[in-house]
Amino acid sequence: MCLLLVSLVGCGGGPAVDAARAQVQSLLDRRAEAVLARDAAAYARTGTRDGFDNLRAMPFADWSYRVTALDRTGDTATASADLSYRVEGHDRAPVTTARSLRLSRDRDGRWSVDSDRPARESGQQLWDQGPARAVRGGRSLVLGVGQPDGKLRDYAELADRAVPAVSDAWGPRWSRSVVVLVPGSLEGMAGLLGSPASSYRGIAAVTTGATGADGRAPADRVIVNPDAFGLLGDSGRQVVLTHETTHVATRAHTSAATPLWLSEGFADWVGYRGGDRVPAEVAPELAHAVGRGEVPGGLPDDEDFGFSGDADHLARAYEGGWLACRLIAEHWGEERLGEFYRAVGAHEHRDGAVEDAMHRVLDTTREDFTARWQNYVRTALT
Repeated sequence: MCLLLVSLVGCGGGPAVDAARAQVQSLLDRRAEAVLARDAAAYARTGTRDGFDNLRAMPFADWSYRVTALDRTGDTATASADLSYRVEGHDRAPVTTARSLRLSRDRDGRWSVDSDRPARESGQQLWDQGPARAVRGGRSLVLGVGQPDGKLRDYAELADRAVPAVSDAWGPRWSRSVVVLVPGSLEGMAGLLGSPASSYRGIAAVTTGATGADGRAPADRVIVNPDAFGLLGDSGRQVVLTHETTHVATRAHTSAATPLWLSEGFADWVGYRGGDRVPAEVAPELAHAVGRGEVPGGLPDDEDFGFSGDADHLARAYEGGWLACRLIAEHWGEERLGEFYRAVGAHEHRDGAVEDAMHRVLDTTREDFTARWQNYVRTALT
């Protein structure tokens, strides 16, 4: 009995570690309450005040920590914790991110927070980069760092126009709102994504979120690269925001079975839908290739959409996906295009998903569709 008891205490980390962990959890509970109450004095009583001002403008509905591990050495400790938060009016479920907190204990045995940073494998949160600002649009929320309010309002106007455009093409059964994050630079975008900046140079925006998510999942985030976005004209900026908003709308029907030519092509189709640009203007790289007699041998593979590869090759992949969706919309109808997208995403696995949806929704085969698409590319771009 004694040996068993010692073994159990050892596995649990010992009473002292367990007591310290409970004390740290209580401390972080008070810190979370201070964030939600926007109470700077209460926040400071839990440790460093650094970062509090960065959070002031954030419209949080929930904010909480859950300690997952505690590494203690005497009067100092490092806590691993899951931070869960929910943006008011947009997130139906919390966003959860891993944090690493350094703590110290005073002579009276009270713990305090010395620092709160992203865990090693986690991306930054917007407020880790500086004071966050919030601008609400009619159908959007734009959160930015290092950006004037006027610039954030411009993003909100673009997003507010994107939402009804997406609903008109996809249908009304989605959140019909979008959250846009605007960091101060390309490096800030990369920090939010936890990836090297070189991976996103020239990419105007990306959308993050879980594919196949239902109503319990948090809202997606559109993350802007202000360096690349700023180089676009007015119409280009609108296309980008509409494209990314389409990903938010279609996320619940996008799965591991959905090829990137369909998800990216559909988003581009919605982005350019209703515009007056001719195919050669929308797909210049593919038009150049066709002009050289180089018609693609098949629909783009997922690997063709890698950001770190050749920029012209990437452009041709997007353009090929757009033309595939444009072909479906023109030949089978826009409603059938949406049905096809949903039918592919309803499969759990990639194998056979596109072929089955083409048979059931378009009454065609992949081989016939590919041949039709190749001819469409050739005709539209010459």
